[in-house]
Amino acid sequence: MTLDPITWRDRASRFRAMHGSTPLVLPTVWDPSSARASVHGGATALTTSSAAIAWARGDRDGTLSRETALAVHARILDTVEVPVSIDLEDGYGTTPGEVAETVAAAVALGAVGVNIEDGLDPAGRLRDPSDQAMRLRAARDAAGPTLYLNARTDLFLAPRHSADDPLRGALDRATAYAGAGADGLFVPGLTDLRLLGLLCARSDLPINVMIGPGSPSVAQLGDVGVQRASLGPALAVRAYAAVGRAVTDVLGDADHRLPADVLDVGWLDGASA
Repeated sequence: MTLDPITWRDRASRFRAMHGSTPLVLPTVWDPSSARASVHGGATALTTSSAAIAWARGDRDGTLSRETALAVHARILDTVEVPVSIDLEDGYGTTPGEVAETVAAAVALGAVGVNIEDGLDPAGRLRDPSDQAMRLRAARDAAGPTLYLNARTDLFLAPRHSADDPLRGALDRATAYAGAGADGLFVPGLTDLRLLGLLCARSDLPINVMIGPGSPSVAQLGDVGVQRASLGPALAVRAYAAVGRAVTDVLGDADHRLPADVLDVGWLDGASA
C-alpha cells in the first residue's frame, strides 16, 4: 500500500524531530510481528535490519534482492503507524540511478528514513567516497528534503578496523556525504567512547551507532555526542535464542508445558499496538 503524501510528510517530520541531544534509540525489526512487538513494548519509531530479514527467510545477509527487500518492508510499513526507517543495504543498485529508483520506491511505501551503506563487497572493500556521494545525492534527489538519509560507513567493521586511520577516513566520508545531502553518519562497529567522542566533535554529520552486548550504555553514548543508536540484528538474535531456550524448557519438562506468560501475545492480532 502506498502511503498518502500528507501522512508521509507528517511521519517523516516527526521522525526527523526525534533526533536531538538525547540519543534516539531505535528497535530494529524484521517482519510485521517483530514490528508489532516493538510498538507493544513502547517503541515510538523503528528501523529494520537487512541481516535479520534475510535470516527470517533462511537466507544469508547480503543476498536480498531489491524486490524481496521492498516486499518485506511493505508489509512492515502496513502493520504499524509509527515512523519506520529502513535498511536498504547498498541501495540495491549498481548505479546512482538505480539507487534513486530504490529510494523512491521505499518512500512510496511509507519509509521515513533509509540507511545506505558504502560497503562494496563481502571482502570488505569500500566504495570511493566520491562514488558513494553520487549515490547518496541520487537518493536525496529522489526522496526530497524530508526523508532522513542515513549514510552508513563500514570503516569500523572487522577487518576494516585495521585501516591506517579509520577516524580520519570517517571524517572525510562525513564531509563528502554531508555535501551529498546525507543527514547522519552511521558507524556500526565503533564502540570506543574516546574515538566516538572525537568523531562526534569533528564530524560534519551527526553520529549514529549500533548497540548490543558489550557496547557502551545509551547514557554514555549521549555524553560523547552520539545522536542515535539502533540495535542492529541483536533483537532477532535474542528472539531466536529465546526460541531455543523455550524448546529446551519444554523438552526438559515432564508435562511439556510452557509458562502461561509466554503465551500472552493476543496483541499480535491487533493493528499496531
